Amino acid sequence: MRINAIDVEQLKAMQEKLRADPAIGNKSPAVTVRWLGEGSAEVTMGDRKMLVGGDGNLNAMGALLGSLGACDIDVVLMHAALQGLTVEDLRIDVKGEFNTSGFYGATSRSPEYTQITYTVHLKAPGATPEQLAYLKEKLENSSPVGKSLKTPVTFSIELMS
Repeated sequence: MRINAIDVEQLKAMQEKLRADPAIGNKSPAVTVRWLGEGSAEVTMGDRKMLVGGDGNLNAMGALLGSLGACDIDVVLMHAALQGLTVEDLRIDVKGEFNTSGFYGATSRSPEYTQITYTVHLKAPGATPEQLAYLKEKLENSSPVGKSLKTPVTFSIELMS
C-alpha cells in the first residue's frame, strides 16, 4: 500500500531490519563542492548536483534552512504514512537569524544561526490531536538535519595547497 508516495510495507520492512541490526542504518554521505566563479558553487554527490550561491540561487545559509525543511517534509510524510494518514498538502516555512559580521572578518562574533523557527502547514484530513502530537515529536527527535543542527558535531578541517 502506498500512502503519501511511500510504500508503507517496504518502510515497515526497513524498520524491522533496523530494529534487528541498527548498524545497517549507518550512513557516510560525501559531497564535493567546487567553486564556479563569482559567488557560485556546484555541490555534487554521485551523479546528483545543485548550485549554491551566485545569481538566482540560494546562498549557503538559505540552503541550510532549505535542507532542514526538505528533511522534515520527509519526516512528516513517512510518519504520517505509518499512521495511515494521507497528506493532501504540506508546507514548512523556515526562518533563521544570524549575524554576518564575523563572516566578513569585521568582528570576532560567531556567524552561525542563533535561532531557527519554523511552522509546519499540514493538511491531513481526519488527523487526530494524538497523531499530530506524534508527528510533532518525530519532527523534534527524528529529523536527521534538525538533530544535526541541535547537536554539536565534530569537525576536522585539512587545508591543502
